[in-house]
Amino acid sequence: MEVAATFSTRVNKAAQQDAPVFLFAHGAGAPLDHVFMETAAAGLAAEGIHVLRYNFPYTDAGRRRPDHRNTLLKRVAEAIEWGKGWAGDRPLFAGGKSMGGRMTSMYVAETDTRSLSGIVFYGFPLHPPKKPGTVRAEHLSSVALPLLFLQGTRDRLTPLDALAPIVEKLGDLARLHVIEGADHGFAVLKRSGRTQEDVQQELACEAAAFMLERSTG
Repeated sequence: MEVAATFSTRVNKAAQQDAPVFLFAHGAGAPLDHVFMETAAAGLAAEGIHVLRYNFPYTDAGRRRPDHRNTLLKRVAEAIEWGKGWAGDRPLFAGGKSMGGRMTSMYVAETDTRSLSGIVFYGFPLHPPKKPGTVRAEHLSSVALPLLFLQGTRDRLTPLDALAPIVEKLGDLARLHVIEGADHGFAVLKRSGRTQEDVQQELACEAAAFMLERSTG
């Protein structure tokens, strides 16, 4: 069901009344209706999660270059407000693919928001292409929410030997799940013996389990 030009929902009608809601932001190069976003949303819905997707302004305008940081964060704020209204009393989680996840955590780090139950990163972008570093992760220590990092072993933007110590330092709130053979877009090589369906199923199961575990009690 389309809610507005920039928002879309995928509802699991068979899910329990209090099923978690996931506010899902896209990455820098793909809008909410990209095949990855569609497939990931369908996988989560199949696992009992309601999924709300949204676009950043530049994708709505048909531009390829991402908006200024402040514009991106403003859209995250708008999306969270929309998500709160849609979710009602249900637990609300947020996050996204690459840039979408990072903008979500940056907004939470800079804002006293108590409306979210956790953040899921589908490939946290630790550094820009060919510019190794960990500056992009510095704000994570200010995010007082449960965090799930879903990362591929072939992700050139986020080497696991650089990310793992960061996640460990964050303590019990953070969890790292490694997707064997996947790159930053979660594509796998044919010689790996894995299919894209295998990877999407693993992503959906891990993300859903994370949200469901933190929605009980």
